[in-house]
Amino acid sequence: MLHENRRLFLWTTLAALTLRLFFFVYFPSVTDDSHAYIDLASNWLQHGVYGQTQLGNVVPGDTRLPGYPAFLAAVFWVFGVGSVRAVLIIQILFDLGTCFIIADLARRAVPRRRASGVAFVLAAVCPFLANYAAAILTETLEIFFTVVALDFAVTAIDSRVLAWRMWAGAGISVGICILLRPDGGILLAAVGLFGAVAVLPDRSLGSGRFRNFVLAEIVLVACALSPLVPWTIRNFHTLHHFQPLAPRYANESDELAPRGFNRWAKTWIVDYASVEEVYWNVPGDKIEIDKLPSRALDEPPTRDTTFALLSDYNQSQELTPALDARFGDLAAERIRARPVRYYAVLPVLRVADMWLRPRTELLPPDIRWWEFNDETWYSALAVAFGLLNLAYVATAAIEVVLRRSDIRFLGLLIGFLVLRSAFLGTIENPEPRYTLECYPVIIVLASALLAGRRDGAQPLYAHSPSE
Repeated sequence: MLHENRRLFLWTTLAALTLRLFFFVYFPSVTDDSHAYIDLASNWLQHGVYGQTQLGNVVPGDTRLPGYPAFLAAVFWVFGVGSVRAVLIIQILFDLGTCFIIADLARRAVPRRRASGVAFVLAAVCPFLANYAAAILTETLEIFFTVVALDFAVTAIDSRVLAWRMWAGAGISVGICILLRPDGGILLAAVGLFGAVAVLPDRSLGSGRFRNFVLAEIVLVACALSPLVPWTIRNFHTLHHFQPLAPRYANESDELAPRGFNRWAKTWIVDYASVEEVYWNVPGDKIEIDKLPSRALDEPPTRDTTFALLSDYNQSQELTPALDARFGDLAAERIRARPVRYYAVLPVLRVADMWLRPRTELLPPDIRWWEFNDETWYSALAVAFGLLNLAYVATAAIEVVLRRSDIRFLGLLIGFLVLRSAFLGTIENPEPRYTLECYPVIIVLASALLAGRRDGAQPLYAHSPSE
């Protein structure tokens, strides 16, 4: 692939590096989550304790999985604690690697010789991937290991023998995804389910096919979940509770999990603007009632209750157990009044917002970009990012609808998109970054359409892996 397209890959790599360095220089991002990860990594490296600093003391915790803090700690060990710029440079290199692996995935999945080059260009110039390479967040590593896992998986499934190394590679990559973010387990489900669908009906290898499939699934699951064993043991030994992942709401064991408030938020939140203006304000900041959309106050029986509850919260800006329980009661009333909206309509709208919103959450444009109250340049940037994101997604969708029979492993690619989107519909904070793990699949599907009609060439993976 590289030999036949040297100039394309060389010049595109330089363009990709330039784009990522632009974000590195002008828009590096260190968020509240970033500070939490840096604190965990620093304490782990300097004090040997995996925990966060509270009132001058390092308190062991499990609010974040150890994957990203381990990466930060490794960088800090080499370049010094707090070497944020070194972290971002290394993430840029990971992101460049992502572009090459996306090209290889396209090479295997799309029977057109131009597809790998097109996929590489689409990944290299994608500002959404480049933007997060300049942020101290898990996304860049999560995307890298997601596409590595998919590439290993399609190679293993395509093999006519039991490809131990490929299944192990897929499992290890999925395991790293899980250590970075708990929702990495969705990828394990997608790969496992597609393996079952793709392999079990094929009896060309006789009775040994089922046995090989079972062994392959065992290898995949064992390699994916084994990294969680020491983490689970550590949590049980140090924190005295069973926690194989991380708490749902990233709360400490002695900290209130805001279940009532979150359930109330899920009865009306559909967009990222509400996440920034309302959801992230609790606790610690006031909720401005005029920031609530009309659907949060459209139930006359509960409107007065909502006003009273928000007024009580705003007095102290603390979410006490009693106040959280009142939010939960209010949520229950709203759900009983409109169950279809809560269980079906709102999840779909949240997923749509995550997929179609301009991906400028780390950039200066105002979150209410559609009101055009921002500076002209920033409003234009938001619109441009929105149209570009729509172009990526629409191109992939057109390929699936019009020429889906051309793409190999389509069930795996679409299955991953569907499973992840379905999961994201269940959360109360629709952040566009949560769909970025799906972007390699979007790019592969889009490359199939942009590469033109099938040219009759065979995919460039003539030799299946063997043991």
